[in-house]
Amino acid sequence: MALIHLTDEQTRTWTRAQKDEWWFKNVYRGDMAQLTIRSALTGFLLGGILSATMLYIGAKTGLGLGVGLTSVILSFALFRSLSKAGITRDMTILENNCTQSIATAAGYMTTPLTASLVAYMLITDKIIPAWQIVVWQVIVAILGVLIAFPLKRYFVNDQQMPFPEGRACGVVLDSLYTSDAAVGIFKARLLAVVAGVTGLYQMIVSDGWMKLIQFKLLQMDKWAGMTEPWTFHERLDTYYYNLATAYHLWIPKILGTDIRQLGWRATLDASLIGVGGLMGIAVASSVLLGGFINFAVLAPIVIQLGDIVPRVAADGTPIPINRGEIVNQWSLWWGVAMMVTGSLVSLVGRPEIFKSAWKSMSGRNKAVNNGPDILKDIELPLWVSYVGVPLFSVLGAWVTHEFFGVPWLLSVVSLPLIFVLTIIGTNSMALTSWIPLGAMAKITQFSIGALDRSNPASNLLPAGMTAEISANAANLLSDIKPGYMLGAKPRQQAIGHVIGIFSGALACAPLFFLLFLPKNAEGVRSTTTIVSDAFAFPAALQWKGVAEIIAKGVASLPTSAVIAMVLACVAAIAIEVAKIVTKGRFPLSAVSIGLGVVLPPDASLTMFVGALLFWVMSRRNEGKPGTRGHAIWVDGLEPICAGLISGAALLGIGNAIVNVLI
Repeated sequence: MALIHLTDEQTRTWTRAQKDEWWFKNVYRGDMAQLTIRSALTGFLLGGILSATMLYIGAKTGLGLGVGLTSVILSFALFRSLSKAGITRDMTILENNCTQSIATAAGYMTTPLTASLVAYMLITDKIIPAWQIVVWQVIVAILGVLIAFPLKRYFVNDQQMPFPEGRACGVVLDSLYTSDAAVGIFKARLLAVVAGVTGLYQMIVSDGWMKLIQFKLLQMDKWAGMTEPWTFHERLDTYYYNLATAYHLWIPKILGTDIRQLGWRATLDASLIGVGGLMGIAVASSVLLGGFINFAVLAPIVIQLGDIVPRVAADGTPIPINRGEIVNQWSLWWGVAMMVTGSLVSLVGRPEIFKSAWKSMSGRNKAVNNGPDILKDIELPLWVSYVGVPLFSVLGAWVTHEFFGVPWLLSVVSLPLIFVLTIIGTNSMALTSWIPLGAMAKITQFSIGALDRSNPASNLLPAGMTAEISANAANLLSDIKPGYMLGAKPRQQAIGHVIGIFSGALACAPLFFLLFLPKNAEGVRSTTTIVSDAFAFPAALQWKGVAEIIAKGVASLPTSAVIAMVLACVAAIAIEVAKIVTKGRFPLSAVSIGLGVVLPPDASLTMFVGALLFWVMSRRNEGKPGTRGHAIWVDGLEPICAGLISGAALLGIGNAIVNVLI
């Protein structure tokens, strides 16, 4: 069925009842299978896998990457192959759409475990039990679903808002099932080949896999006398530094500081190359610029001034100057100032979001619903939200109080603010496929922090609720958009989204402990293992920085850090205003520059290399449709990047499991 839609004139003038009747008669596919056992099971399993990769990437970069199109391609290719083999029948287009909704919901469950919950653990030095993480995530995510469905009738049915990312999934699904299925098979094969090659590379740079192969399988420790397994060094400059140590060669320094202490390494990380390809050359350039300014210019100067110094740990262990110390002692503050100011100015600079939000909250809408509700038997009943929202709001406030010690009053006070910010976030998602989670969460942090500065958890966890509820509401509506385009049952999509919530929460909480909170020789876990050079947790550090500024005030910071914060705020305002004035053509992004400050500089450099590679290759082939180069580098950009990310992430996670078992 070719995709059909209302005209702009019809959207403006028809009542919602007329629009619903048109959709029911012309688009709805009531007799087509959608939420079946196999689509639910496929989405649940695929969602768990993809959410694991998103946790891995979020810990490395602080970025949340959509998994919608990846899940569409994978589920299509899987069941098309099984169908050709005679094992089972092919998925319907609505079954695939339901699988995508479940997998996408699971992928977004990783956000708190790379941001607010980690910041809480770092500040309080308390490890949250895995079961509490799952319970809290599920409750606030379901609250997002319950808030979203009353909004669905306004944003999707009535206003027919675009939801660009969701629309893209709908277009891809339609093209796979109604035109050239060979394109989908090619993209799936491309993803699989890249993931396979990347996985092989990840194995040879991983100590666990190499130990398993060389010592357990080949027994090389016995017949070859090896004491340590051979691995290829992911940090390529290690080979030079080994020679430099042996032969007293030149060691590069900046103002007397070894560039390795500053974090400048030549690293070949396949997952970051894929992330760079997805983020694009403009964003990657801003990230690299932030890293260069901080780690190549400011940090060496501040070290000379004495505001960044070696420390001694509580147990007497000396802590030399390194990238982590540079961030925690000094640069975190101006990086956070840049990101928070930039995101707030960017949000304020989008008046259409606030206008649309005001219309949706006030009911100022020409196309009111005049007539019977023809969709009442397939929409999620509104009474579910009217009963569920108050119930889960109280439940969310209770678990936040019980688990994290947030006062009841502050938990309850934050709820109206969460609702308003969810409206704003949903409008933003509907118009731009971008949710200003950073800005909205910081509004909650500062608002609650003004009431209670004594307990960092009091502003972190309500802000975490804002982020999680807003993300789930907005992403659910973005997932419903392709279903609306293709004639799916909204009620079944809501159930599918809840299935995805459980999939993501159950997959990510145990994995978080395995990757970032391993037990030491005494069987004890410590929050000191969470942040490392491999996993910088930049989003969590941003949340932690804001909470500490609220609790301690800027007076506790070095004078140079305060000056840098002021200059960063001014620069962020100038950059974002320039973007607004030039209608997005100004190449820099304040948020991305701030991200480069808290990311390891070798990660920023690797992502830039990935972005540059895909930008050059796509530019070379974009004017050659129909060629193999165009199919690979233009149409296949997302499958290649998804292959790089998933191959590296899954084998990296497997390496952690192997190390635990061995």
